[in-house]
Amino acid sequence: MDYLSLLSERTKRISVSAIREILKAASRPGMISLAGGIPAPESFPIEIIGKLSDKVIQTYGPSAFQYDLTEGFPPLRKVLCTHLSSKDIFVTPDEILITSGSQGALDAIGKILISPGDVVAVEAPTYLGAIQAFNPYEPHYINLETDDDGLIPSSLEKALSSHRVKFIYLVPTFQNPTGRTISLERRREIASIIIRHNVLLVEDDPYGDLRYRGKAIPSIKTMAPDHIIYLSTLSKVFAPGLRIGFCLAPEMIQKWLVIAKQGVDLHTSTFNQALAAEYIAGNYLEKTVPKIIRIYQPRLDKMLDALDRYFPKEFYWSRPDGGMFIWAEGPEGMDMQSIYQESLRQNVTFVPGRYFYTAKGQGMATMRLNFTMAGEAAIDDSIKTIAAILKKRIQGKAA
Repeated sequence: MDYLSLLSERTKRISVSAIREILKAASRPGMISLAGGIPAPESFPIEIIGKLSDKVIQTYGPSAFQYDLTEGFPPLRKVLCTHLSSKDIFVTPDEILITSGSQGALDAIGKILISPGDVVAVEAPTYLGAIQAFNPYEPHYINLETDDDGLIPSSLEKALSSHRVKFIYLVPTFQNPTGRTISLERRREIASIIIRHNVLLVEDDPYGDLRYRGKAIPSIKTMAPDHIIYLSTLSKVFAPGLRIGFCLAPEMIQKWLVIAKQGVDLHTSTFNQALAAEYIAGNYLEKTVPKIIRIYQPRLDKMLDALDRYFPKEFYWSRPDGGMFIWAEGPEGMDMQSIYQESLRQNVTFVPGRYFYTAKGQGMATMRLNFTMAGEAAIDDSIKTIAAILKKRIQGKAA
């Protein structure tokens, strides 16, 4: 049977996740992975999972294993209101939609908002998972300029003045892939711009709790609430395998996100939502986040130190205050894909930066480095290995 002929036209725009393929290589014995945006297993609160499971069964009984509301498990939505209020985001439970990770929300946003040819404005580079979620719905992308302080507001102003943009997608805090954070001053300017142009912004905030230095910066949601779809997740501060994300959107858009979700999975796992509800209600979240930070901060510091000591002077890299990633940029003409292949042969992986751009040929000399999964000694060794390959390649070009 010709199964290929059965596929829809949409599948031409659906691609295999490059990072997922890289992670397959990273699972080989002896491999040091600086590739995936994966929480360290030792950050998971394994010691309380049994207690939480017992509490869920005692408190909710059979209802924890039953079908539930598409909008989300009511006790979880209630405790998330308290969690969000600590970030100066004030909502009611009815305004929260629980999703299967924030990735589920990204797909639903694409499904209900993007018609073929619609313009979506994104940072360059941007989160690969968002590109994958949006691509099947055939958008046209506008790249927004960035620097060390994240999105440059004048670039956004220019894009909105010259194009009819359906929505903007940003990761303002410890961005994936760069680790950069949009400054408070710029957030205020961005909020002013989107209000003036009356345009929608999708604010993706999966890393905001993973701050190792400095003070938290208010979300853009707090500055332009009627113009924001706000996404976040418990994947980085509880357990990613539970697939608990959440979304806040203007009422009419939220209604359509719920309808879209009904057609995909009816609702997110009831039992997992109940675990998350008890995790937050029992104050375990606020106790666990400092433990996670104590694991990750030394690894970030070690990677920055190793980059300073080993990387070629021709390279530049971000210096994040939190999150999970560092972004490195090399001299023009360097092909980081071939560097990756050589690094792989030496049992070290990272992600070539070109996968985080919406157009072919962009970001060829860039790379994303993750510091959360490897120990400090392994981080030092792996950065030293990559640096040696880079220096050899640069010297070869100069010869």
